[in-house]
Parts: sequence; C-alpha cells; structure tokens
Amino acid sequence: MEQFRQIGEALGSLKALMVFRENILINQRQCCLLLDIFIFAYEVIAEDMKQNLNFEEKHLKWRILEQPLREICRIFKEGEAYIKQCLETKDCWAKAISLYQNSDCVEFYIHNLLTCMPIIIEAIEIAGEFSGCDQDESQKKRYAFAYKYQKLWKDPQLFQWKFAKQYLITQDFCNRFDMVGKEDRYILLNRISKKNVSTKQDRQLIDLVLKNLEEESESKLMPCSILVSSKEYQVRRRLGSGSQFKEILWLGDSFAMRHFFGQIQPLIPEISSLLSLSHPNIMHFLCGFTDEEKKECFLVMELMSRDLASYVKEVCGPRKRIPFTLPVAVDLMLQIARGMEYLHSKKIYHGSLNPSNILVKPRGTSADGYLHAKVSGFGLSSVKNISSRSPSNQNGALSFIWHAPEVLEEQEQVGGIAESCKYTEKSDVYSFGMICFELLTGKVPFEDSHLQGDKMSRNIRAGERPLFPFGSPKYITSLTKRCWQTDPNQRPSFSSICRMLRYTKRFLLMNPDYNREPDPPMPEVDYGEMEADFVRKCPCWDTAADSSSSSVSQIPFQMFAYRLYEKEKKRSTQKEISESGSDKTSISGDENVIAIDDPFPSPTERKFITSPDALQRKPSLSKRSLDIKTGKQPGTPKGRSRPPQLTSARSLRTNSESRLPMMSPRNMSPRLRRTSSGHASDSDLP
Repeated sequence: MEQFRQIGEALGSLKALMVFRENILINQRQCCLLLDIFIFAYEVIAEDMKQNLNFEEKHLKWRILEQPLREICRIFKEGEAYIKQCLETKDCWAKAISLYQNSDCVEFYIHNLLTCMPIIIEAIEIAGEFSGCDQDESQKKRYAFAYKYQKLWKDPQLFQWKFAKQYLITQDFCNRFDMVGKEDRYILLNRISKKNVSTKQDRQLIDLVLKNLEEESESKLMPCSILVSSKEYQVRRRLGSGSQFKEILWLGDSFAMRHFFGQIQPLIPEISSLLSLSHPNIMHFLCGFTDEEKKECFLVMELMSRDLASYVKEVCGPRKRIPFTLPVAVDLMLQIARGMEYLHSKKIYHGSLNPSNILVKPRGTSADGYLHAKVSGFGLSSVKNISSRSPSNQNGALSFIWHAPEVLEEQEQVGGIAESCKYTEKSDVYSFGMICFELLTGKVPFEDSHLQGDKMSRNIRAGERPLFPFGSPKYITSLTKRCWQTDPNQRPSFSSICRMLRYTKRFLLMNPDYNREPDPPMPEVDYGEMEADFVRKCPCWDTAADSSSSSVSQIPFQMFAYRLYEKEKKRSTQKEISESGSDKTSISGDENVIAIDDPFPSPTERKFITSPDALQRKPSLSKRSLDIKTGKQPGTPKGRSRPPQLTSARSLRTNSESRLPMMSPRNMSPRLRRTSSGHASDSDLP
C-alpha cells in the first residue's frame, strides 16, 4: 500500500507542475501526453485494485504488488524530471538545440510504462485470486482471470479492441504517440520563425535551429563561425584517449563535441543523416558546423557522464565484484538492445559495439543504481581513429574480443584492416552478447585466458567463448549464448532480444526473492524457444521497429502473447504428464486446475478449481515425483528435457547449471571439466 501511496504522491507533484503548462516552450504536447497517460494509468491501477483486492488484506496478500508498484513509481518520478527539464526557462537556446528532436517522452518514459502495465495488472490478478474468504467467489474470480488468457485474444486487433483501456493503448493514445513529436516540432518551428531578434548571434542560432527542423534540408551543416566565434564557447577538456572528442561550454550549457579534419564534402549526406536520428538510447548528434577552407568539422552532441567500460572497472574494483544487480543489468541490456534495434531499422550497422562505446549517466535520484545508457561510436567510419591507432581500446581490452568470428576471419583476409570489413546486423548481435557477459559478471571476456593475440583470435573463430560462473541464472545466460553463436543465422535479431528482455524484467518483478532463496524460481518456459516459435509462425513478428512510435503501442500485446504462450505450454505439459501414466503424486498440485478452453465448466468440473486453502497448502514433491518431472517426456526432442511445470508460484530449478556445483571434479565427465582459463567452446554451449 505504501508503494501505491507514493505513486499518488508523484502524480500529485506532476499535476502541480503542469498547472504552468503554458510556460513550456519546448515539447509542450509531449509533456501533456505524459501527464494524461500517467493519470490514466493510475486510474486503471486503482480501479483494478478496488475491484479485486480487500484493503484489510494489504499486509498479507499484496506482497506480489510491491516490486511492480515500485517500478511504476520510479517511472512516474522520471517523467516528472523530464517535465521539469522542459519547464526550465534559462538557457533557452541550449534547451532548444538539445530537445528539438527529443523523443524520450514516447520512446523512453511511455515505453517503460507500457512495459510495466501488463506486469502490474497480472500481479493484481494473482493477488485477487487469493483475496477474500468466500470460496465460491474466489473460484469465479479465478475462472474469470483464466478466461482472459485464451487463444481468442492472440490477434492484436482483437486484443486492442478488448483490452485497450486496461493496457493504455486506446486509439486516441496510439494516435498521439505517433503525432505528438511532429506537433511539437511544428510549434517550435513557428515560434522561432516569428521571434524578433536584435543580435547577430541570435539570428544565426535561429537559422541553425530552423535548418535542423526542416526535414527536406539536404545539408544541415552550418558555418563553424557560429560556434567558435561565440563569446560563450569554451573548450573544457578532452574526452577519452583520442583527440577528436572534447567537452565544451556553449550557450550556458555543457556539450560533447567531435572535432575532425579531412574532406568534408563527401561526408555531408552521412552527417545530415546522423543529425536526423533520434532515440533515447543512442547518442544524439545535435548540430554540425564546418569550415571548408580549413577542412574541419565540428559535431555537437549531448554530454554523458562516462563510458560503460570505465564505470564497470570502477564499480568492480580489484576484487571483481558483480557491478550491477540483476534487474539493473537486464535494464541496461534492454536499453542497449533498443538503441541497436533503432540503428538497424535505419540500416546503420555499428561494427565496433563494445563497452567503451556505451555511454551512461545516472538516472534520477533513486539509489537503486539504474543508469541511462546510450550507444555511441556509430557512423563516419571513414574518419574513425584518425589519431593514434591501437589494437586495444582505451581501457586496455583487446578490441578483437568484441568482434564476431566472421568479422575476425574477414579481417585476417584483408590484413587486419577493420574499416575494410563489411559489418552486419548479426555481427552487432555477437558484440552485444559479449557486452552482456561483462554486465553480468564484471569481467572483460577472456581476461583470464592464457592465450593472447592471434592465438586467441583463432580460438574465438573455432568456437571458444567466456564461461559464466556457476549459479548464473540460466534464463539470462541462455540469451547471451544465443547472441554469440558461431553461425550468424542462429543469432536472434535485436527486436527479438528486446521482447525477451522485457519479459525477463517481468519475471524479475514478479519474483522479487529470486536471489534470496537457496532454490530460486525459474521461468516456466525457455524465452528463446518461445520467441523462436513466434518468429517461425508469424514472420512479421520479427520485423524491425521503424522510426515511428507505433511500435511502442505493440508492447502490451507482445507481453500478453508471451504470457498466453507460457500458459498454453504449461497446460500442454500437464496434459502430457497425466497421459504418460505418471505417479499421481507428481501431479497432485495440477489436478486442482481446469483447462480454460471450455468457456463454461459444468458444475462437476468446478470442484477442480483450486481453492485458496489448496493454493496456500503447496503440495510438496516427493523425490520420486521430482525424478518423473525432470525426466524425458513424450514430444521432447532427443537429448533434451523439459523443465518441470508446477502450479505453485515457484518452478523447480532442474537445469544443468543448478546441479553442477554439487558435483565433485572427480565425478564430472571430461566434457564438463574446464581448463584453468575458464572458457568453453561452442560444443560445450547449450
């Protein structure tokens, strides 16, 4: 209840700020949309809680709501900080340049809200099943919730028709998601065009903003005199080990700047394309300046705190502590994947994705350790590393450890010239997998290997990969291993990775004790297999997100479809177990559940609906029943076993990683014995 009160408090603060909405000069429509959808979300949550929960039971049966409500509260507070930023009146030119194409409202705050709403709704439904003492009423509620997850609603149009209000994707909201950014840019364009100015600098700044706002402009570069001749322009310090990047003070605000020399004219189309990109998880190129005579170019960008590699190195320290909690690590993985998904939708392939090219900064005032991550280092490959070239990045890690095997092979063929290689979507996915390893372990891949240089490169091409520590959650490590498969065709797309990571966030929020139990809960299905089934049955499911915001409105349906698949898989597994003639004790917990294919169960069937008492008395599994559940079941591919599916809130952990720590080295098979280097080949990977 305390978390829900804090949400109301945050919403009240937002409403107070928006009393002065007429004073918002930049992105006013986006701020209004953010307030409207937050109010609507609060009302939906309040109504669902009122209908399904009893206030007197808040200390007993509402615990499953704590983490989802805390996540919603954090989203509200982050949205409040965004509105405060738009309300600031000082340094209006700097704010105009920083925010004129900002898409954070929809692509960051509303994205996070739409990801969390299905989770809080499901948590309320689960708590509602146990609410109250009337057994007949509980059975009816349980059946109503079960009826919701039927194949009928697998169609996205039917889903929106039925559940649009509950999941905040009404047609009005969806239209506003698509149009609100364009409306704000149009309003800003008109306001600046009519602005009366008295100084030459203001006139130049107006021309700068107008040129960037005009989509049909072929070249968005302006004369460098606008920047370097300004009285407010000052170079503060160099950024990184090279000489291209600097921190500058301009128009009363701090920015990052990339300064390079060369033939600028051939680069103008690419630079103009970079200036038109906008996503909360990529580095923003705000404006560009050039001097044709001196053949130099200045690209002004937003300033971030530091890169991910140096942040992890500082947090881990010499003792190599785990840098992030699992929810924070998964959140960072999702942000990086979303940034790459956007770049790939624009046919931009990175080719140098590593922690040194992931920039981070603190996110809000929360002490939870959440960061805002942005992908940088993409584009302008012809002017990369003009200064000193080195096989290592600025943190000392060998650069080739982040490259996919096919890229390393091509580099060997062209004599090690990275710029000559043709990078693809799948090579970026491989690099992403290596970044995930460092996020989860705090270790640079292969840092403890006794092999270096060409020998390590050959081993990577042969299938050697870093080895996760024992006890690492398989639902995370399996995704990472899919990303670094040797065969590029076996790697998922970033659109698929984003969907799997959103659903992983759901699992962590619904199981807050994942790291405090000796036998932690595990997902009921393999998310990679689930995503692969969706892609195989519906190819359009894996279509890369386009530049419009409509993809955000699909998130609740995607989360719902995953949950529906999970429930169907669980029912089919239970059916296979019962038909295989297993010992009745192994399904004693399942006999209380009915299938929901029949919309109206007969009176004789109703007695099988789980009662609250039966659910509170979670049946313990005998050793014999556990053996039956973890054994091979009909329909399971050869050599693989399905994880047991239980009706209790926790699923048994039966994967090999959970059993390996109990094995002594003498009992291990040769395949499971590892060398002191701590790495595995592809043949050892699941």
